[in-house]
Amino acid sequence: MDSMGVDRFDTSRFEASRNRLAALAYRLLGSAADAQDAVQDAYLHWQAADRQLIRVPEAWLTKVVTHLCLDRLRSAQARREHTAGAWFPEPLLDGDPMLGPAETYEQRESVSLAVLTVMERLSPVERAVYILREAFSYPHTEIAEILDITESASQQHLHRARTRVTATRRGGAREVDPASARRIVEEFLTAATSGRTERLVALLTDDVVALSDGAGLAAKLLRYDTPRRVASFLRGGFTSTPAKQRLAGGACAIHYAVVNGAPALLFVRGDQLLGAVTFEVAEDKIAAVRGIAAPARLLRLAEAWQRHERDAALITGW
Repeated sequence: MDSMGVDRFDTSRFEASRNRLAALAYRLLGSAADAQDAVQDAYLHWQAADRQLIRVPEAWLTKVVTHLCLDRLRSAQARREHTAGAWFPEPLLDGDPMLGPAETYEQRESVSLAVLTVMERLSPVERAVYILREAFSYPHTEIAEILDITESASQQHLHRARTRVTATRRGGAREVDPASARRIVEEFLTAATSGRTERLVALLTDDVVALSDGAGLAAKLLRYDTPRRVASFLRGGFTSTPAKQRLAGGACAIHYAVVNGAPALLFVRGDQLLGAVTFEVAEDKIAAVRGIAAPARLLRLAEAWQRHERDAALITGW
């Protein structure tokens, strides 16, 4: 095989791993844009390497991408963003290849916005061990080799990470079937847009929390807790006003969607995605609400939405 043929073959081997590498990087970084950059950097490492010495390309690429992500997580910029309290995971629409794999509950949970947020509170190595084990089912022997640590250290990091993730599960809930999740969110939308505060409060768990990125205008995330405070915030947020319509450039529609495996409502004007509200559902109630409207956080979701075959809007002319 000539050199061009070898290059094409090696490129095809990398491309065969691209989606898996991107899914790994997204879980580690919580940002689709950063994940794409990390995978591209890995490709440059792959091109520069003596590939004849690489016995198992998948293992080599996994290690390279993991360490590239760890370098990003350890950077001064990442630490400043964490300290400022303004970091928020980048949401992805159902079907995005960065969300895979999704065969098990642990794999699906590892890409939820709740767990991606918890990952920010772990050390980079704890984060990597948790993702490699829970989302990609690597044994501790391989995780230790990828991260250059001992098997015992890998097990200890996993234990600490699992403890933190378990402690933050709101309502102690496991998965809710999609039909029930949609029904609860539609009931929420009816209550929130009708101003029925008591019904809205009844739909929220006692430890409910609401978070908003303030459309990227706030220095920190906006946070609300207790059912009544959350209900008041959400009722105001879901009330359509002439001022909101002017800000949005016209009337919006509200569509149901699935974002990072969770039920969501998307605010859309024409084909333009203006904002997303995602929900954690626990035992037929809403345990957490996250509002995301900063344009930089919605880029990939907005692109996917334009290609998405969507259902009819739940509300038109909002």
